[in-house]
Amino acid sequence: MELYIGGYAQGKLAYVQKKYPAWETIDGAKEEFAGQEGCGNRIFNHFHLWVRRHLEAGEDVEKLVESLLAGQPDCIILSDEIGNGIVPVDSAEREYREQTGRMLCELAEKASHVERIVCGIGEQIK
Repeated sequence: MELYIGGYAQGKLAYVQKKYPAWETIDGAKEEFAGQEGCGNRIFNHFHLWVRRHLEAGEDVEKLVESLLAGQPDCIILSDEIGNGIVPVDSAEREYREQTGRMLCELAEKASHVERIVCGIGEQIK
């Protein structure tokens, strides 16, 4: 599994699609990652929005991430960095940021490759 992170509109998807042009892209804002068993070659974009959807539905995001990694061990995950800036007043927003950050830490630990994308330029972290 590879993980690519960066700020909003920093060119993460274009960067990864250039490296892996034939891979299918799945959008976490409206599509499912977990439960998609089978071969790899999938780019999971908007991981942070996928986390938000499942938190709002009251689901256990940790278990869903475990399922994702079990079914797609060779996938590529893209996520916005959402933990910077002002801490939200709303407790649900704070929980969303906290859970997303924790899941990204777990993914980074398990990933074979981690890059941060800024202005369409990748910087390898791991």
